[in-house]
Amino acid sequence: MKIVAVVRAELQRLTSTGLARLALVALMTVPLLYGGLYLWANQDPYAKLDQVPAALVNDDRGAVVDGTATNYGDQVADEVVDGGDFDWHAVSSAEAAAGLRDGTYDFTFTLPRDFSADLSSASSDDPQRAEIVLATNDTNSYLSTTIAEQAGKTIRASVAEKVGKEAASTLLVGLADIRTSLGSAVDGAGQLVDGAGSAVSGAEQLSTGAADASSGADQLATGASSAATGARSLAAGTSQLSTGATALSTGLDQLRDQTAGLPASTQQLADGAARVAEGNDRLATAVGEAAATSQAAADAAPATQAEIGRQLVAFFVSQGQTQEEAVASAGEVATYFAPVTDGLADANAQVQQLNGQVGTLASGADQVSTGAAALAAATPALTGGISDAADGASTLATGASSAASGASSLSTGLDELETGSAALSSGLDTLSTGTVSLHDGLVSLDDGAVQLRDGLQSGLGEIPASTEQSRDDQASAISDPVDVADQPLTSAGTYGAGLAPFFISLAAWIGIYALFLIVKPVSKRAITASAAPARVVVAGWLTPAMLGAVQMVALFAIVRGALGFEVVHTWGMIGLMALASATFAAIIMTLNVLLGSVGQFLGLVLMVVQLVTAGGTFPWQTLPGPLAALHFALPMSYATDGLRQVMYGGSTATAWGDAGVLACWLFGALLVSLVATARMTRRRTLRDLRPSLIG
Repeated sequence: MKIVAVVRAELQRLTSTGLARLALVALMTVPLLYGGLYLWANQDPYAKLDQVPAALVNDDRGAVVDGTATNYGDQVADEVVDGGDFDWHAVSSAEAAAGLRDGTYDFTFTLPRDFSADLSSASSDDPQRAEIVLATNDTNSYLSTTIAEQAGKTIRASVAEKVGKEAASTLLVGLADIRTSLGSAVDGAGQLVDGAGSAVSGAEQLSTGAADASSGADQLATGASSAATGARSLAAGTSQLSTGATALSTGLDQLRDQTAGLPASTQQLADGAARVAEGNDRLATAVGEAAATSQAAADAAPATQAEIGRQLVAFFVSQGQTQEEAVASAGEVATYFAPVTDGLADANAQVQQLNGQVGTLASGADQVSTGAAALAAATPALTGGISDAADGASTLATGASSAASGASSLSTGLDELETGSAALSSGLDTLSTGTVSLHDGLVSLDDGAVQLRDGLQSGLGEIPASTEQSRDDQASAISDPVDVADQPLTSAGTYGAGLAPFFISLAAWIGIYALFLIVKPVSKRAITASAAPARVVVAGWLTPAMLGAVQMVALFAIVRGALGFEVVHTWGMIGLMALASATFAAIIMTLNVLLGSVGQFLGLVLMVVQLVTAGGTFPWQTLPGPLAALHFALPMSYATDGLRQVMYGGSTATAWGDAGVLACWLFGALLVSLVATARMTRRRTLRDLRPSLIG
């Protein structure tokens, strides 16, 4: 028999009666109802989540943040309700618990009493994590529980972003304030550097002036020491002069009283007068030397005092005083030395006076000697000479006493000058050492100020300038640093479209399985009447294959037209759906040809196995090992994958590969059917001719 005749005969059998036609139509609609209704029900469930009832409980008492009353619970509640992701109901805790138990709400979210306090505790000494309590009831819906958990993560992320943005804004404002303060600090450090530089320069001048003053004080101390030594010698000499002059005066007085006995003592007087003259000459020489030393000291004192005054004025000017202030300060210091210089001047005057008196005394002594010589020649004139000598000796005693007193005062003053100049020298040495240390310290201060200025300038450069807008943008980036950019290579679009390839494949199997409830796998009459098993097998397969193709075209019309799912490669999808249906027809026909009714049952078992191994819902990698291996062995996996490629616009090469695997299954199943049918043509019985609705 020809293939067309066998197919026509089979179709006539399936439509011979009204009941047969009804059965055929009913079975043809099975995959349409299965695939169409399921995909319709799951077309886009996420778009209708706003119809899922959920309760929101806000028990938050609020908190005081930076002196401002804040209630994060109210903010979160308003944001959640305004988002409209679910059918939110703001209720009390008791109402939420009751509604969750009786199914009024699929899940509940509770913002506890300390929600704001815990959120704001991050910057305190006792930070606490805030909690949002999610309550679910799987008796209402397990998937709603899963969805609620994802919603909880979304709310948590939103709260974290809000709080993180506020914290980051506070931090960035603080950084901006720090930058402003650093700018002021940099300016102050610059002024400090300038001041330290000036201080170093002044310290250098102070150190130089102090060294000069110390050197001058050393010279003054040396001169004062020499003057004090000379003054002490002068005091001793004048003291002897005073003693001798007093004795002379007393002797002359006695001589004047004893003038009557003068002729006898003339020669003795001449000898004594000569000795007196000689002593007076030595005295005059000593007094003259003392007068020269005193005059040199008096002459040197003003120059030394003037030099000290100039150095003091220069020192105080280097310390930042004006010329007038420095002169006044130097005058105050000079006042300290005034008694010394005044005493030196008085002593010099007394010494000069004493020198004159000693000169007078020397002249008198000479006169005495001359008079004594003359007295020896002329006694009458002796009385007058003795009287004059007595007066001169008295004057000499008075002058010598004054000279001794002045020399003693001079010695005392010069001793004080020596002590004071030594103290001044020591103090100025200390001052000089201190100014050196001050200079070194100011140099270190200048270096530190430069480092401080440079460090502050560097720190200022590390903190970028910002505006209120830039800080807001930075806070947003810090609080939500990562954004997932959606760049799908292909996209199903909706949840229903994502499931469509799997359920189309499953509907194709179910449709073929249902058809084989009334379609004969092979015509046993044709086997008996023909010796060409290949034609019998092709004819037996072609009838359900054509009916399956009709089913797939109708199902495609529902998927594309009624449900509105996007299909990138329309003809590729129709062709792959028809190929999958034809392959499934060949497989189920082979099972029926080999095992009869048992094979039909195995077709159901094989459908169940492929239901879990095809990877239509979860990725096949999540399957247990044995089932994952079956994923690569069974045809529905390739039908599902191929339909995904053509429907979503994936790899056409992969789709052709999947089609190739399905074709291999198709031809392999037909080959097995051919072998089984050929065996049947060699062993036929009358039982094979018995008509049956199931081959």
